[in-house]
Amino acid sequence: MIRHADELYTYRDEDVIGMLDNVVGEWVRKRFRSLTPPQRYSIPSILQGNNTLVASPTGSGKTLSAFLSIISELVSLARRDMLEDKVYCIYVSPLRSLNNDIAKNLREPLEELSAIDASVSNIRVGVRTGDTLQSERARMLRKPPHILITTPESIAIVLCAPKFRERLKDARWVIIDEIHELCSSKRGVHLSLSLERLQELCTNRLVRIGLSATLHPLEEVARFLVGYEDDGEERDCVIVDARFVKPMSIITISPVRDIVHAKADELNRRMYALIKDVIRRNKTTLIFTNTRSGAERVVYHLSKMNVVDADDELAAHHSSLSREIRLDVEDRLKNGKMRAVVTSTSLELGIDIGSIDAVVQIGSPKSIARCIQRIGRSGHSLELESKGYLIAMDNDDLVEDAVMCMNAMRGKIDSVHIPRNCLDVLAQHVVGLAIERRWRVDDAYRLVRRSYCYRDLSMDSFKRVLRYLAGMYKSLEGHKVYGKIWYDEATGEFGKRGSTARMIYATNIGTIPDEVAVKVYTRDGKWVGSIEEEFLERLSPGDIFVLGGKTYEFISSKGLTAVVRSAEGMRPTIPSWFSEMLPLSFDLGEEIGRLRGEIFSMLEEGIKAGEMGEGGSGSGGSSNKEKKRRKGKGRGSSARDVERLKDRIARMLMERLYTDENASHAIVEYMYAQYRFLRVLGIKDDPSDRNLLVEHYIDEQGKHNLIFHCVFGRRVNDALARAYAYVARVMMRRNVAVTVSDSAFMLTLGEYGENGEDIISIAERIIASVNSSNIRSLLLNAIKSTEMVRTRFRHCATRSLMVLRNYKGYEVTVARQQTNAEILMRLCEKLDGFPVLEETYREVMEDLMDVNRAAQVLKDVEEGRRRFIIFNARDVPSPFSHMLIVSGYSDVVLMEDRKEMLEALHEMVMRRISAC
Repeated sequence: MIRHADELYTYRDEDVIGMLDNVVGEWVRKRFRSLTPPQRYSIPSILQGNNTLVASPTGSGKTLSAFLSIISELVSLARRDMLEDKVYCIYVSPLRSLNNDIAKNLREPLEELSAIDASVSNIRVGVRTGDTLQSERARMLRKPPHILITTPESIAIVLCAPKFRERLKDARWVIIDEIHELCSSKRGVHLSLSLERLQELCTNRLVRIGLSATLHPLEEVARFLVGYEDDGEERDCVIVDARFVKPMSIITISPVRDIVHAKADELNRRMYALIKDVIRRNKTTLIFTNTRSGAERVVYHLSKMNVVDADDELAAHHSSLSREIRLDVEDRLKNGKMRAVVTSTSLELGIDIGSIDAVVQIGSPKSIARCIQRIGRSGHSLELESKGYLIAMDNDDLVEDAVMCMNAMRGKIDSVHIPRNCLDVLAQHVVGLAIERRWRVDDAYRLVRRSYCYRDLSMDSFKRVLRYLAGMYKSLEGHKVYGKIWYDEATGEFGKRGSTARMIYATNIGTIPDEVAVKVYTRDGKWVGSIEEEFLERLSPGDIFVLGGKTYEFISSKGLTAVVRSAEGMRPTIPSWFSEMLPLSFDLGEEIGRLRGEIFSMLEEGIKAGEMGEGGSGSGGSSNKEKKRRKGKGRGSSARDVERLKDRIARMLMERLYTDENASHAIVEYMYAQYRFLRVLGIKDDPSDRNLLVEHYIDEQGKHNLIFHCVFGRRVNDALARAYAYVARVMMRRNVAVTVSDSAFMLTLGEYGENGEDIISIAERIIASVNSSNIRSLLLNAIKSTEMVRTRFRHCATRSLMVLRNYKGYEVTVARQQTNAEILMRLCEKLDGFPVLEETYREVMEDLMDVNRAAQVLKDVEEGRRRFIIFNARDVPSPFSHMLIVSGYSDVVLMEDRKEMLEALHEMVMRRISAC
């Protein structure tokens, strides 16, 4: 049963401290003025042996809240000379650097406790990761740490280490830190099975403790943490929800009031002036960008402004930098020597970086949880306010940031996505199980289904994985895919095959794929440059992209080589930064859709009523001449009245959305431009989370485009777009290009006569052909021959130990892995229900995209909760389309020119409105 701590406990600080060992209690009284809320609730829960999930902000003492109970028990054992040479507690985090921080932060209180009672010095803390030296591992075997600090990958390895696993048998606690980061990826799926294998090994019932700053829904993450019993009953868990006990101040800022007409250099200048002001007003400022290249660019510009000492007080921190550089920046941050650090995502998690006064976010962080996580890095204690400044540089970011601020301040967080039934991860663990001992299939299946991630796994899927691992697909043996286990279907048992299984498992374990660059050549063999593999997987034949300042059309790829042809003068369909960008969360997209609908309703009601305050038509303040002018124009209010209305809405948005004056006015102008555009076309239905507008637009090249205004985030939009494009391609017998963003997607149908009405009819047929029942099959057909599937097959094949990264002590190059994977994929396509290929399709459709939510959107349409509204914009795209249309140009022109493009599109809209 999942329960909440505040419903179970009402202890005072002294009551809680009294539960601890006397030495620990004395230390707590001397060291802290009072316990923090997460400590007050979690300590009793953990001491009582309850699985506990702690959600509280950075700086609230949640890590100590997990360890205090455990340290108390270990101190008690040490004082009674009852500490044994075994592991009592296992701490797991996603980052090696975080592990080293935790070890350091644990040793400090243990040293202070040792000063009170010398026996505490016998408590050992050890870190075991891939970086741990062999000599240190041998030492751990002789004298195992009582608290073992490790990673998800390392815990899976030690479970199969014959001698060290014996030291884990009496483990009592396991702590999973940054659980939100782990549970949303295959690393978390991998860890969930390791926890069940650990529980199978242990003589005690493990107490599981999860820690995170930002989580939703807590109940689902609690189930991920604790899993199920053999009989399917949900294990107990106590949730300590202290997510919003820390004061927080967030504001969305626009550098200018008119973001459309502002020149690029003015926009940049004012943005850097804002950042400069924040840096000067604070001792330490952390600045987040959404890409690594963006972080470098910001550091470069700030260094030229002489805001701080560019050599000693300003630095970039991201994953492309060396480990030594990152550690140096982290150390200087901790020691208060840095004034400003610019990062992409690498400082988002709980590495100890000392006291940060303020956080600046440039552009949208794309999810409420990520926004809170980043802003929460400032004000490193419960008493200090977390201060965040979200600076938006375009209209869509403005709306995203404002809605994010509103929801963050209300305590509303978007939902986490937890992958399910990942057959590649399962295959890896089945090999691990086989190395441990001989298993009955039913017993292993029961163990696997105790994990939340495999609760719904079918026995058929489990047996198909066993058959693959046992080498029962004979057609693969000629390509060195041999059995790693034996499996007797008659007796229902399996176990390890051969002497190399243990080495293959230990040297190929993990879920993170190798990163690699893809070389790009023209058809005549001329080398053009390199692109990231993540970018390649987004390309389809016919896509246009920019490399080295020139545009190229993608033709095909083989291995890690891409073939292109020159496409000068053509509009790029995919910007180069696309693979780096984080996708907008579905929940945040829904909130944006609702806000759009509300603002449109306010505009409609205000303009119809003509009662916008003093001087409005309903107040008696207008002249007869003015009233006649309105009547002649067919409008309910004058231009002055409309301005008053927009000002009133902007003032309301400032309070409700936590924006500055520039931002609120820019949002209202953006919405009003779309409102007027639709009304001029005679469209009475407003875009919202319920009304999904589909716009027909003919571009400057005479190509017909269908733009779907769906603020569902890129994962859902990608699934919908590819399904619709597949139907359109079959229907029209021509290639259909797809452009996807978080707030819309566009199908480019090509040239098609002169009659826009025919396209409207085609659009209706395309939309009617995709429904909640067939979208999965349509999407599967759409992706089968894509680069995305070919790349992801290699990832799944390496996780499944089908394609090895290391063999007999030698590292297999990624190029060789990809070549092997392409050959194997062609063979696997001929096999019915082959698990590695099935997992590839599942990963693409459910994890990379979100076919399940896309199906729910279509279900809503079928049941009347949402509806598509198609309209003909002809040769002038609506304001909501402009960022999507211009995004393709973002690599081929300077920012100044992109701004001119946006301004030109806006002026086209204004001329259309004025003409009507």
